[in-house]
Amino acid sequence: MTHESHTNDTDAVAPAVAPEAALYLIPVQLSPASALSDVLPEGNRRIIAGLRHFIVENVRSARRFLKKVDPSTDISALTFTVLDEHTDRTAVAAMLEPLERGIPMGLISEAGCPAVADPGADAVAVAQRRGLKVVPLVGPSSILMGLMASGFNGQSFAFNGYLPIEPQRRAGRLKEMERRIQRERQTQIFIETPYRNNRLIAELAATLPPDMLLCVASDITGPHEAITTRPLRQWARATYNYDKIPTIFLLFS
Repeated sequence: MTHESHTNDTDAVAPAVAPEAALYLIPVQLSPASALSDVLPEGNRRIIAGLRHFIVENVRSARRFLKKVDPSTDISALTFTVLDEHTDRTAVAAMLEPLERGIPMGLISEAGCPAVADPGADAVAVAQRRGLKVVPLVGPSSILMGLMASGFNGQSFAFNGYLPIEPQRRAGRLKEMERRIQRERQTQIFIETPYRNNRLIAELAATLPPDMLLCVASDITGPHEAITTRPLRQWARATYNYDKIPTIFLLFS
């Protein structure tokens, strides 16, 4: 999801390091209002400043992010290759050609950690098959941060991505998640298109057992962060408005 950022990071940027040849998985802020220094370690900035080749989900937002990392960056000197949901997967291998020649590369998603619920996973898979080094950098993950704050089982959990849109398949997926919670004590995590967040909460409250717990984790790391766990019977009576806000949903019992 692309966001415009209006936060100025005035921290001095540490000198760039010369990264070894690897595919660096570069996290991005979850919220456009978060200062880089609040969510990304200085070591990331030093590595990023030494990279010139990037695989990105969106060139415009990647350029904006890199300029925030180091305002002195000459964006015109960088090379960007797009890997998004529309990319022909047979073209992914060629994107790693610089790395094959020993040139380090960066992988940047739209928000949070790349290659998790993200098209960048295809580039990582190719790199691993070819024996190329992959280095994940530290950064915010809405999936893990939501789980941390939910109070749910953190030893067994599953991220389900988006629920199916087709009603019968959607109902089947919810029933399957309910079974996993009851039989395996496994936390179920999923997301929804932000403009349908409120509708999803109402649907869960109407179709799943009233004692089942729902955690709604919204605007994580942002100024309006709200992470609330309640039984579905309480959500059914609650007043809320999560529409158009990036949100993670977690179920447990």
